[in-house]
Amino acid sequence: MARHAFLCLGVLLVGSLVCSTSRVKRQDDDGAGDEPNADQLCDGRPADEYFRLTTEGDCRDVVRCTRSGLKQITCPSGLAFDLDKQTCDWKGKVNNCDKLEKPRKVLPILKTDEPICPEGKLACGSGDCIEKELFCNGKPDCKDESDENACTVELDPNRAPDCDPNQCVLPDCFCSADGTRIPGGIEPNQVPQMVTITFNGAVNVDNIDLYEQIFNGNRHNPNGCQIKGTFFVSHKYTNYAAVQELHRKGHEISVFSITHKDDPQYWTSGSYDDWLAEMAGARLIIERYANITDSSIIGVRAPYLRVGGNKQFEMMGDQYFVYDASITAPLGRVPIWPYTLYFRMPHKCNGNAHNCPSKSHPVWEMVMNELDRRDDPTFDESLPGCHVVDSCSNIQSGEQLGRLLRHNFNRHYTTNRAPLGFHFHASWLKSKKEYRDELIKFIEEMLEKNDVYFTSLIQVIQWMQNPTELSSLRDFQEWKQDKCDVKGQPFCSLPNACPLTTRELPGETLRLFTCMECPNNYPWILDPQGEGYNVKK
Repeated sequence: MARHAFLCLGVLLVGSLVCSTSRVKRQDDDGAGDEPNADQLCDGRPADEYFRLTTEGDCRDVVRCTRSGLKQITCPSGLAFDLDKQTCDWKGKVNNCDKLEKPRKVLPILKTDEPICPEGKLACGSGDCIEKELFCNGKPDCKDESDENACTVELDPNRAPDCDPNQCVLPDCFCSADGTRIPGGIEPNQVPQMVTITFNGAVNVDNIDLYEQIFNGNRHNPNGCQIKGTFFVSHKYTNYAAVQELHRKGHEISVFSITHKDDPQYWTSGSYDDWLAEMAGARLIIERYANITDSSIIGVRAPYLRVGGNKQFEMMGDQYFVYDASITAPLGRVPIWPYTLYFRMPHKCNGNAHNCPSKSHPVWEMVMNELDRRDDPTFDESLPGCHVVDSCSNIQSGEQLGRLLRHNFNRHYTTNRAPLGFHFHASWLKSKKEYRDELIKFIEEMLEKNDVYFTSLIQVIQWMQNPTELSSLRDFQEWKQDKCDVKGQPFCSLPNACPLTTRELPGETLRLFTCMECPNNYPWILDPQGEGYNVKK
């Protein structure tokens, strides 16, 4: 009987995830060619690594090792398999069709029966010994560069220690062995169920009306304050007068980068200076042109959720960013609470190109718990979770969205009441009126309870730093300060529409909407203030 393999591959197509399955016939089915020696091919190879058996053909076929032998898959027509990215991509973008496998990296010798290096030193792959602190510092120190090749959360010799609740105490530090512990040891029925609604991308005429409909000023949490959201703002096409108005109403503004480059590898492999320019630069632009002067922009989300490893988090600590909201946690029976990164993260590095920070950092991680997207969780077979609501590809109707929202609410509400995040791109929510209507219906339904609060991410941290039972929460001062119930008019009703150019984007004229004075140039990564810059010769 012919043996076949089926696989659903994530394919990055214009920012969306498309699932493609293919059926591949093995060589031994028709007698053509010798069966590859799976033992030899798989010796020392990671189980999740795809590789080619031949460079002939159209670059669509790859295999991976499993316990039952080699499993083959084929990319959809018009695509090719990119060995470096380990996914299907447009054929014109793939430049390794002449290679059979990813380049093998030399690994350091970290575990031996007898020590082969003096105390305080570790062995390179070559057997040479170097100082332990030189491992995973971002620059090769071994001649074979092996000191930079084992730097995951599990392998980094200088990784953050496992959680120690005796050392990690609130308000500055929070951890637990599996991530599910409730801060302050409060009983679940005395914990407010916090729901965080976040949006990623530019704020402009395409979505301002949606935000006004959801956050219309008439929906209040049980403490009498208006519900709040968090907006991760990318720069290009953003209307900064609208951002200023969201901030005036008490919503949280965070950064999502200046360029939002569509090359995921740019983010995964970004240098310290790349992350500094993108995120600290984005904060400078927002502060200046949305006139946000209260130092409240303290959160970061990585585009495409492609976390930048230790470099990103080193930059965040240096620049006083309080939290990241990009790391995803795999779907589990009990969701995970946010945690600080002084100690090792309490779950596997799930997605995020496996580039989670391994070292200790003074940063909160507002972890994104995967959503369970099954239509009928009591009956349907297991499906992979999804992080952003619009990536739950099976959601095609308002009714399905409603089931997703309510089922995941119950998953959190009936267990440890970890904050529940619903993360959106506004364009998806606007693509069907029934999506928006269902979200608003869900919000109003939940607000009928006396223990559900729609909060910003910084409000979650404020509660975690000072865990307060429901009975005392109506007077929780951190949530009742100056922007509890905002009325009044915008700062300006007719913002300046500044037509601007920059040498960084030749041929483009972009409008910058702001209540502030127009800059000389369109702000961009080398010139975030828009004052012009000198090209270094």
